[in-house]
Amino acid sequence: MAKKIKAVVKVQIPAGKATAAPPVGTALGPHGINMGAFIKEYNEKTAAMTGSVVPVVVTVFEDRSFTFVTKSPPAADLIRKEAGIEKGSPAPNKSVVGKITQAQIRKIAEMKKNDLNANSVESAMKMVEGTARSMGVEVGA
Repeated sequence: MAKKIKAVVKVQIPAGKATAAPPVGTALGPHGINMGAFIKEYNEKTAAMTGSVVPVVVTVFEDRSFTFVTKSPPAADLIRKEAGIEKGSPAPNKSVVGKITQAQIRKIAEMKKNDLNANSVESAMKMVEGTARSMGVEVGA
C-alpha cells in the first residue's frame, strides 16, 4: 500500500549549501522530518550546481519519511548569469541593464524545458525572452 502524504513543500535553496537555518528549517521543521538526512542528501545531489539557487519539492509522508525532486534553477537566475549582471533593472521598460543573445536564450530554454509548461523549445524560448524583458535585459539576434 502506498504511503499517505502529509505535505508537499516547495523551497528554493542555494545548491550544495543547505543548512537547518531558514528557509529550510522553517519550511520543513513543522513537518517533523529528519533535517540532517534531508540536508545531507540535498547537498550531495546539488553539489555540481554550486552557485545557483535550486528549487526543490519535498513530499513529506505521514510516517515522517520524505522524498524530494530538484528542479532547474529559476529562469531569472540563469538569465542574470548569462548576461553577466548582478540584478534586474528597477525600471525594466525604461532602462536596460544587459543584453542576451538568441543562442543564450535557447540554452536556457533547453535547461528549463522540463519545468516549463511548453511543448517545444521555441515556446520555452518565448517564455524565457519574456522573463528577460521583464528584468530589463535586451534580447538580441
